[in-house]
Formats: sequence, C-alpha cells, structure tokens
Amino acid sequence: MNHRLDLASHSRPGKSITTAIIAFLAAVVIPQGFGLQPVTAQDAGARQDAPRRPNVVLILMDDMGAIDLSGEGSTYYRSPRIDSIAKQGMRFTNGYATCCVCSPSRASIQLGTFPARNGITDWIGAKTGFDWKRPDRLLPAEYVHALPHDQVTIAEALREGGYATFFAGKWHLGDKGSWPTDHGYQVNKGGHDKGSPPGGYFAPYTNPVLESGPDGESLPIRLAQETVRYINDHKSDPFFAMLSFYSVHGPVQTSKTLWQKYRELAPPLPPGQQRFRVDRTLPVRQVQDHPVYAGMVETVDDAVGMVLDAIDANGLTDNTIVVFTSDNGGVSSGDAFCTSNLPLRGGKGRQWEGGIREPFYIRYPALVPAGTSDQTPVTGADLYPTLLELCGLPLRPNQHQDGVSLKPLLTGGTIPDRPLYWHYPHYGNQGGEPHAIIRQDDWKLIHYYEDGRDELYHLASDPGEQSDVSRTQPARAAAMWQQLDTWLTEVEAKRPEPDPRYDPETTQRYYLEKQTQMKQRLEDFHSRILEADWQPNPDWWGSLRAKD
Repeated sequence: MNHRLDLASHSRPGKSITTAIIAFLAAVVIPQGFGLQPVTAQDAGARQDAPRRPNVVLILMDDMGAIDLSGEGSTYYRSPRIDSIAKQGMRFTNGYATCCVCSPSRASIQLGTFPARNGITDWIGAKTGFDWKRPDRLLPAEYVHALPHDQVTIAEALREGGYATFFAGKWHLGDKGSWPTDHGYQVNKGGHDKGSPPGGYFAPYTNPVLESGPDGESLPIRLAQETVRYINDHKSDPFFAMLSFYSVHGPVQTSKTLWQKYRELAPPLPPGQQRFRVDRTLPVRQVQDHPVYAGMVETVDDAVGMVLDAIDANGLTDNTIVVFTSDNGGVSSGDAFCTSNLPLRGGKGRQWEGGIREPFYIRYPALVPAGTSDQTPVTGADLYPTLLELCGLPLRPNQHQDGVSLKPLLTGGTIPDRPLYWHYPHYGNQGGEPHAIIRQDDWKLIHYYEDGRDELYHLASDPGEQSDVSRTQPARAAAMWQQLDTWLTEVEAKRPEPDPRYDPETTQRYYLEKQTQMKQRLEDFHSRILEADWQPNPDWWGSLRAKD
C-alpha cells in the first residue's frame, strides 16, 4: 500500500498540507499506532460497493456567442458534437456569462462570485485611469489583476474533496504565480497570463506551458488530446478536468480545406443588404458568413467530440458531469468582427444580450433526463455550488456568494427567484460603454455611467432589446436602479470617474470615423474573404505553414 504524502504538489500549503496530514494520520498512523482494528475484507468490500463520486468535465469556450452553434439556431455553423451535450442533458435557455469580456467571467467560474464582488471587472491587461488614451468621457475604473490567493477556487474545493484536477487551454487570470497550478489544478496544459494563443492556432506554438507539436498541428485538437490522455490515465479516480479552449478567440484562423468548405456554404447576401450596421458606437455584423470563423467552430466541435468519445470509451458516461458554456458573447463588433448574434443585440464587450447570453448545457445521465431544458436565468457563478452539490461535497456559501446550486433545476424543481447583476465600469474594444445591469425575472435594466441614463427591456417579449420602456415605466426603472445601486455599494464595486481631458468634439470625430470609414473597410474586407483567390496575410493555412 502506498502511503506517500505528496506535499510539494499542493499549491496552497496552509490549508492543503494540513488536510493531507490529517488524512495521512487517519489512514496510517492512527490505526497502526493506537491499537485500532485493521480494515477487514468485509469493510473493504463495503467501501468498494459505495457509489463513486462523479467525474466532472467542464468545457469553456472563448468568445462563442449564443447563436454560434447549429443547435442554437445557426444555419451556417456546424456543431453536432457540442449540440449532443444539450440533447443528452439539460439546456438552459437563459444561460449567461457574468461579464461581456473574458477574464471576469472566468474568475466567476473559479470563485462563484460576480465581478463586482471579486474585483476582476475587465480582461486582465486592459488599461485603466489615465492610461486609457481613447477620447472618452470617463476614466475606466481600476480592477484586480489576478485571481486572489486568499479565496478557494472550485479546483481547490474539489481537490480537498479527493478529486484529481486538470486544466488545459486558456487561463488569463494573472501573471506567473497566479496560474492554474497556483489555484488547485495539479496539471496545467497551456494556461498562463495571455488571452490569445501564443503562436496562433497552428504549431509551432510559443506557449510557455504547452510544448509545441509538429508543424501545422491544430491547437484545439491538441488540447483535446491532452484532456483525453488525462481521462484515460485517471479513469479509476474521481477527476475534475477543465478544458478551456482558446477557440474561438482571435486570431481567426482555420485550414484551407475548411475555409473552402464554408466559403461555398456561405449564404449570398440579399440585394441591397450589407454585412454591417452601426449600433451606437461601432459597426456590428448582421450575418453569419465568415468562412474562417466557421472553420474554427467545426474544428473545436471535433475537439469536443474527442473528449466525449474518451468518456464513452472508458465507460464513464453515466457517472460524468459534462458542462459546456462560454465566457462572453460572439465578436460581432471590434476585434475580428467575425460573427452575428442576431436576433440578440450586440456582442462581446457590449451591454445587450448578445454580449452576455451564452450556450449553457449540463449533461449528467445518472441524474439529468436527456433532452430537457429550463428557462431560469443562470450564470457561470452558479457552476461552483452546483458541482460541489452534484459531487456530494459540502457547499461553501462564504465563498460562492453569488452562485446558487442548480441541482434542483436539473431534477425538475425550482430555485428561489433572485436578481442577477453585471458591472462593467470600462470601455470595451468592441464598442461597449461603462455600465451596470440588473435582471429581475423578465426585466432587464441597463444603467450607463457616462450620463446616468437607464434602458429598460422586457426580455420575454423583446429579447432583441429594441424597445426601451424606461420612459413608460419610470417607477419600475427607478426601483430597479435603486436595487442595483444598493448592491454595487454593498459589494464595494469600483466605478469610473470623469476624465478631465474629455473634449466632446474630439470624441464625436473619433466615433464618426469608426461609423463611416471603418464600416466601408469592413464591408470590403469581409467580401474579399469569400473570394476564391483570397489568401491570409500572413500565411497561416494550418498544415501549409512553412517550417521556418
């Protein structure tokens, strides 16, 4: 019997080593040193017959919007393997990320708290205060730049409960010293401080914690292979594997074969229709016809399929919880302008549903009937207590203060009504404005920090947020803003401050250029991508990439 006590592998010595020592003494020293009876064959048999705790595979996408899957209504993208997770489990039709950009949503999953509470309110690396150089009215608020070490992550909670823990892919939650292995993950394949994949989506990579593969190797396939290897090696142990794809974040890259496939499948634009329409600050994509992006969706779908196949091949399907979601909406404006979230308004970085509504699926055949759905609004912060309860571990209400367990919903019940809160005191690269949001039942209020105005939408009848009813329902709007403002004050949320450099004429000229000249450049460029002789610059066609 191996009684090795592995202290070095624990990332948080104060708690983890103490827990390990107690377990070691209970298993070895106390029975052998205090005259207690040894474990009998009958005891051992009973222990073997005890139900094993479920495994957990948490799949997190980057920048995948609510309509970026064929199962969510896209007629252009192909995602049969991801769609199967929803078909074989529960689909949450009001699933949300806790922020319209990546790092805050990722922190919420790890901590079970909303960004306003944990302080990570923008993507880590974004400029704040006077370092913000764009001619806007406000100075973006300061934010926390790393996952805090004084809080218990979901990985640490599961590890203390006897789980083996694994991470692959994008982390983007702090510099070295705050990487996955510093927060409870025993194995880390690719997670570090950067938000985009170093070296792109085809080897050779330049990722400091992921050895490069053969030239032309696909990054999402490689991350899936690493996850499959881990599942194969730990099929006899309860494990928590988080597969956090860099896909479909920019740079937008695919193979030449997939580009050609989706170039031919792209729907023709109706006469007179354009791909982009200006909404408030920037042009926003109106159609899904980007062949490179479509190729990325297919590749990551194949990668997800590899993981699902490994679960099946190891006989773990019934006892494995599979979660699938994303960190923010699809990129319809800013960055690569590569997808449309219609009929939802906006996209990544923006305050409307297209920026925060996500695919949100949980498959657990031992508990959750296949093909079920639930309309309750839920967020990534709910995954922490949900997974603890499903795994038979005690909840940590002082940690996951904004998350609630979704187990009652998974078994056909309900959870108490509650408000959901968002807080983004920053300007997004994708046209977002500093704002805070409260959703209560079917009502959603957006408060804008620049001028204090509110927008009020009834999402059940207006999911596209086209009819602001704040003027016709002023009492409701005022009450919701008061509730939101009170909560922000209670959690000590940082708010933006006026920029003394603000010049209205300069700001107007800046955005006018974005709305006119940029729009035409986008129309021209995205038409060109669909032409047969188009070539990317630089040349990153997967396996055709030069060895140098």
